[in-house]
Amino acid sequence: MPPLRSTGQSPEAEHPEYAGQYRLEGCLGTGGMGVVHLATSASGLRLAVKVIHAEHASDPEFRARFRQEVAAARRVSGAFTAPVVDADPEAGRPWMATLFIDGPTLAEQVKRNGPLSADELRRAGAGLAEALRDIHRAGVVHRDLKPSNVLLAPDGPKVIDFGISRPSDSDLRTETGKLIGTPPFMAPEQFQRPREVGPAADVFAMGAVLVHAATGRGPFDSDSHYIVAYQVVHNEPELAGVPTDLVPLFRRCLAKDPADRPTPYEVMVALRESSPSSSCDTQAYIPGPRTPDPRESAPQVADGVPPSADERPEARRPGRRLRWAAAGLAVLVTAGIAVVNAVADDDPSPPVSTAPRAEQAFRAWSVPLAGGDAENKTPACGAAGGRLYCAAPGIRAARLDPADGTKDWSLPAGKASAQTDEGMTPVAAGGLLHVVAPGGDRLYALDPASGAVRRQTDISRYSTVRYAGDVVLLVTDSGLVRAVDAATGAERWTRKRGGVGTQWVSSPGAKGPAMSATPSADGTSTLVAAVDPASGDQLWEKRIKGSLTPVQTVDGVLYLLSADLDGFTDAVVRVGVGAGENRTVRRVPLGAPVDQAQASVHGGSVYVSGSGGSLLAVGEKGVRWRLETAVTHLSRPAADGRGVYVSAGDGRLLAVDVARGVLTGQTKPRMDDGRFTFASALSAPVVMAGRVFATAPDGSVFGVKAGDAGRW
Repeated sequence: MPPLRSTGQSPEAEHPEYAGQYRLEGCLGTGGMGVVHLATSASGLRLAVKVIHAEHASDPEFRARFRQEVAAARRVSGAFTAPVVDADPEAGRPWMATLFIDGPTLAEQVKRNGPLSADELRRAGAGLAEALRDIHRAGVVHRDLKPSNVLLAPDGPKVIDFGISRPSDSDLRTETGKLIGTPPFMAPEQFQRPREVGPAADVFAMGAVLVHAATGRGPFDSDSHYIVAYQVVHNEPELAGVPTDLVPLFRRCLAKDPADRPTPYEVMVALRESSPSSSCDTQAYIPGPRTPDPRESAPQVADGVPPSADERPEARRPGRRLRWAAAGLAVLVTAGIAVVNAVADDDPSPPVSTAPRAEQAFRAWSVPLAGGDAENKTPACGAAGGRLYCAAPGIRAARLDPADGTKDWSLPAGKASAQTDEGMTPVAAGGLLHVVAPGGDRLYALDPASGAVRRQTDISRYSTVRYAGDVVLLVTDSGLVRAVDAATGAERWTRKRGGVGTQWVSSPGAKGPAMSATPSADGTSTLVAAVDPASGDQLWEKRIKGSLTPVQTVDGVLYLLSADLDGFTDAVVRVGVGAGENRTVRRVPLGAPVDQAQASVHGGSVYVSGSGGSLLAVGEKGVRWRLETAVTHLSRPAADGRGVYVSAGDGRLLAVDVARGVLTGQTKPRMDDGRFTFASALSAPVVMAGRVFATAPDGSVFGVKAGDAGRW
C-alpha cells in the first residue's frame, strides 16, 4: 500500500469515522470508486479499508459490482494479493478491509526513481507472473492490471483492486458502449470482444506493465484513449529501452491473438532462465515451481478423506477458464444435455450398433482423445442413444462405444491446440447432434450415426444456445429469444423473454416448459418464468427472494441454487413447474455456504459440489450428509442408486456412497505430462447402465464399473 500521507480536509463532508468496527485513521488514497483509509484491528493488524463514495452507495448496479469485487478479492486472497479481513457490501457506505501492505505501487516507484534495473525487472516480472498464476487458478480474471494496481512489498509484488474483475466462469456480460479497464493496459479483445475476455488478457496487461517498469512508459502511448485503443488493436508495441534478451518474451505477452500469448507459468520460467545470476545472491533468485514429492504420485486414503494432488500450489484453480461459456456448462450438464468431446480422425468408421455389450463382458478402459498443446486437454462427454458423444481440442464431435471406448467416428474442428469448452460440445436434440463451432459464430447439426454435417446456422448475434424438447433456443444478452426446430432448422418463433443476466435451463427431448431465471439489479430477488418452447408463450412467472441459479427440472420440480451477497451458495430452492402445480417455494439451507457450487439432481436429492472440496446430499427436509473430500477442484456430481461420482482436477474419479456419504473408491490421477498439468474445466462424469465414464487432464476418456469403486 502507498505510504500514509495526509490529504487535508476532504471535499466529501460526510466522510465516516468508522467502517463497521474499524476506526478510520487516515486517508491512503482516493479513486473513482471510493476512498482507502488506514485502520487498525482489535488485535493490532494494520488494515487498508476501502469505503465506497456516498454517491455510489445508492446505486444498485454499483453495489452489485462492489459485491462482486469483495467476492473476487476473497476468492484470490493469498500470498500474492492483499488478504481480505472483513467486509460489508450491504452497509450504508459499503466497505472492505484488507491487510495493509507497506510498500509503494509500481507506478509510484517508477515515477519517483525511474525504470527498474534489469535484475529488479526480472524479479518483479517473475513475482507478478506467479501472482497471476495464483489468481487465475482461483478462477478469476483481473481485467485491470496496471502499475498502480501492483504493490511492491518486501516479499514480492502484490496485485490489488479487483473492482472490475470477473470469475472466469462468470456469466456476467459487459454492457454495450461501456469501456471497462484502463486503455494503455487493455488487451485487443477487451476493445473488440469484451464478452470473450479471459486470463490471456491479464497476460497482455502484464506485458504492458513490465514495459512500463522497464522504460517508464507503456508500449502504446498517447494522451488520447482513442488513439491508444487503435494502437493496441492495430500497431506493434514500442519496446525501445527493454532489455534485449527480454524483448521476445514481452512481444509474446503483447501478441494480438490471445492464443499466441504465453501462460504466467511460461513467463516465470523464461524470466528464471534469462536471469544472469547463478550465485547464492537471494535477491536475484526467482523461485520456480516446487518439485513434486514422488510420494504424491500415489495418494493414500486416511480417515475416509483422500489427500490430493490438488492441494499442491500448482493445482489450485477451482474456476472454469472460459468465462463466456462456463456458467452454461452448469446448466447444460445438470439439465441432462449430452455434452461431449473426443479426438480427430479424418476417416470415420461406419456406424455400428448402439446396443451396449453385456455387463459381464465389460472391463475398465481408457482411451486418449485430445493431444497437442492446449492448456486444457480435458474432454467433455455425455450419453445419448447408448453411445458416448465427446468433444476435445481439435475435435468438433466424436462417438465412442461405451463398452470399450472404440471410436465410431470423429469430426475434426480447427487446430489441435484449440480450447475445449461446453459451448462447443454436441447436444442431441431433434434426432441430430448440435454443436457450436469455435468462436461461437455457427451452429452445426450433425448426423449422429456418421458425423456428417446436415445443416449450419449463423448464430453470431446470439450469446447463448439452449435446447428444450425439440427446439433450439438462441438467446441474446438483451433477452431476445429465437426458437428453431431442432430437426429442420425452421424458425418457430422469436420473442423477448427475460433480459440481462437471464439464465435458461431445459432438457433436449424432454417435455415441459423451458425455465428462465432473471436476477434483480440489486441481487435480492429473482424472477422465475416458464415458457412454452413450442409457441414461446409465457405460462407463468414468480418472483422469488434471493439470487438464484437454475440447476435442473425433474418430475415437475425446478431446482435452483441460492447465493448469498458474497456469491456463496447457501441454500437449495425447489419450485413446482407443472400445470396446476402448487408453486410453493421450498428452501433448504446448506448450513455452511459453498463456494462456486455446482449441482445435479437424482432420486429427489440434490448433490452439490464446491471448489473447496465440499460434497453434499440435500434432501427435501435438509442436508442428508456432507463430505469434505480435501480436493480443491471438483466437477459437477453425477449419481445413481449406489453412488455419487465427481471428477478431480488431477484426473481422478471419486465415488461416494449415496446413502452414507463416505468415500468408497477412487481411480489413479491422470495428469498431462506437458506444460499444463491441471484441468481448469471439468466435465461431470456420465453414469450409464451400471458404468461410470469420466475425462482427465491428460486428454483421456475412461470407463469403470459403478459398483466396483473399491477396485478402481
